[in-house]
Amino acid sequence: MRNTPKHLAIAGATGAVGIEILKCLEQRDFPVSELTLLASARSAGKTMTFRGKEVVVKELRPDSFAGVDIALFSAGGAISKAFAPYAVAAGAVVVDNSSAFRMDEGVPLVVPEINPEDAKKHSGIIANPNCTTIITLMALNPMHEAFGGVHSLIASSYQAVSGSGAQGILELETQVTAIAKGETIPERSVYSRQIAFNVIPQVDVFTENGYTKEELKMLFEGRKILHAPELKASVTCVRVPVYRSHAVSVTAVFNDKPSVEAARAAINAAPGVHVIDAPFAEFPEYPTPLDSTDGDDCLVGRIREDLVLDNALTFWVVGDQVRKGAALNAVQIAELL
Repeated sequence: MRNTPKHLAIAGATGAVGIEILKCLEQRDFPVSELTLLASARSAGKTMTFRGKEVVVKELRPDSFAGVDIALFSAGGAISKAFAPYAVAAGAVVVDNSSAFRMDEGVPLVVPEINPEDAKKHSGIIANPNCTTIITLMALNPMHEAFGGVHSLIASSYQAVSGSGAQGILELETQVTAIAKGETIPERSVYSRQIAFNVIPQVDVFTENGYTKEELKMLFEGRKILHAPELKASVTCVRVPVYRSHAVSVTAVFNDKPSVEAARAAINAAPGVHVIDAPFAEFPEYPTPLDSTDGDDCLVGRIREDLVLDNALTFWVVGDQVRKGAALNAVQIAELL
């Protein structure tokens, strides 16, 4: 029955995405009858606050899902592969934030504003897409629908260090502090190069064709979410010294001729995304990562006709990758259920 309170479990509750999931559940007044917080053995016994009450974190175990209706997983692919089957066997529907099941043919890959109907086709597991894919497609999909479908895209992402977890933020902070004090930069543990005052054109490991796994996710996940199996994409993912929110520069080629005015109208008419684009104002307006941090919406600007490719627009989109790129999208999928 619609809005019937659910018994929710969060696997990986003490991580950055788990904490953000709790915030989203509370802010969106999700109907929760019971909340089970799960994490590793070292986090068991900690307490977290939800709706003014303390909830004790329990160790994630195979028998943790008795009576659970929806299990939100944000503990990494290995944990999802190991424990999601136990949750499904116990009768729960799993919404998984990792890459473990995204490309499985029988697992829907869902962005609720784009392909909500796919969530109904689950067999116990629904996958949350990659954060950069979500942010890009939130801007692209309204134009995909308005201009006869997207044919191909070229994109470069500018990804915040929080995409590497709390250790990414700590490494950036430590390096900036050391440089400001004139001290020796501590040994790196997260990134292959210094991240402070630098950009690193590698997010994830390289594959045989020279692209990283992160770059190929936008191609393969984009095809699945948009139901566009012929979509072509060439993507470069870059880590930048920004704490939170990813930005993506995109050039998209459409089957029909697009226009800037129609693109702005289509984006502003779509849920969860809107345009900030006034290049000729006294102080030009366009979105930056700080504008989207802690926000639900993705923000689009710099929309213009491409000067090289026919039927193409170039645009800039930013979004909070911890929120819409992970936690919020998972909670929205739970709302669909």
